[in-house]
Amino acid sequence: MDESIKDNATDYVDEKKVDDDPDSAYKDVEWQNAENGETGRIEIRNCNKKKKLDKAMKFIAFVLIAVFSGGVSGLYVANKIAVQTYNYSSTSQGGNGTSSGTSSTGGASSNAINKVAEIVGPAVVGIVISGNTTSPLTSDSYSGSGIIFDSNGYIVTNNHVIEGAANITVKLASGKSLAAKVVGADSRSDLAVIKIDAVNLPVAKLGDSSKVKVGDLAIAIGNPLGEEFAGTVTSGIISALNRTIQYEGSVYKVLQTDAAINPGNSGGALCNADGEVIGINSLKIGASDNTEGMGFAISINEAKTIIDSLMSTGKVSRPYLGIYGATVVAGNNSVEGVYVKEVVAGSGAYAAGIQPTDIITELDGQKVKEFDEISTMLDKHKVGDVISCKIQRGGKTITVNITLSEMKGN
Repeated sequence: MDESIKDNATDYVDEKKVDDDPDSAYKDVEWQNAENGETGRIEIRNCNKKKKLDKAMKFIAFVLIAVFSGGVSGLYVANKIAVQTYNYSSTSQGGNGTSSGTSSTGGASSNAINKVAEIVGPAVVGIVISGNTTSPLTSDSYSGSGIIFDSNGYIVTNNHVIEGAANITVKLASGKSLAAKVVGADSRSDLAVIKIDAVNLPVAKLGDSSKVKVGDLAIAIGNPLGEEFAGTVTSGIISALNRTIQYEGSVYKVLQTDAAINPGNSGGALCNADGEVIGINSLKIGASDNTEGMGFAISINEAKTIIDSLMSTGKVSRPYLGIYGATVVAGNNSVEGVYVKEVVAGSGAYAAGIQPTDIITELDGQKVKEFDEISTMLDKHKVGDVISCKIQRGGKTITVNITLSEMKGN
């Protein structure tokens, strides 16, 4: 056979056979020698095999890259959502059920508590008193907590924390201790303002307690049980609003919480989830009755007015009628109000002609049924205001106007 014919025949087989069955790895093509009649076999390798191998390698590479990328992304996300514990105090705790840092309660977001501890913690201080004239203690005693509300060193705390102290020392969250002096104090509300000689201090933001609702997250920050537990953070909820409690001579208008408030927490901060101070921790009632007890904090809106007065004048000027009395129901329940036992000389009630045995039935346009209601009504007024007062005297109703005078000995 002519060599050119063989070559052409071979070229034809390459194109024809491979295209007919591209899945075969080899193609067998018989050809015949024109000179001696012998037949032979040519093996033609399929070029598609290499292409398939390239595709397979690319696919394996893609899978490996995807797996690696997914692992890295998953690790990053896991680290981002992991709960991190924040502890702004360097003091470690153990065995007391309360840790310096945060504790989560009833499904509250631990991240929210972390945030509040970080924001408010540096502005909560410890207060140490010495030479307390009202206490038999002769050595230093760790008395309570306070809140820095002005960067120039002004701190609000409870009056009972610093009352009668000869020397007051403030310990900052940084560990630094500074001497403090009293700016003003009010025993009736149990609030006081003290000052240290420092500037550019961290400040707590005072919130709006009128926006607080029962069930809101409540976070207490203070120094319970002494310096070794400084910077303790506990959490709970707001249990009740607008409580009025008379306790050891003070009248508290408070928020009730189940967040742990222990001795030493007095004067510390009760915060909302936004890191705003909504109350000043004051007292715990019920612990002596073998119960968990109830914690109370003076509502910050109540405290703001008192703080302003203490800052400007060193005292709180309150109006009062000038009577001593008691709740009474007389005349087969036909008359109820406040029975006047005594009238203070020089008071507004004295000037208006109020007499002992009178029964006050209405004040400032509102019916009076209990003695404690008078204080609530007067809180809406200031010294010098004139209010109307209805009294029962000898079976007759008499209306008089009383100019409110200043309460002495706040």
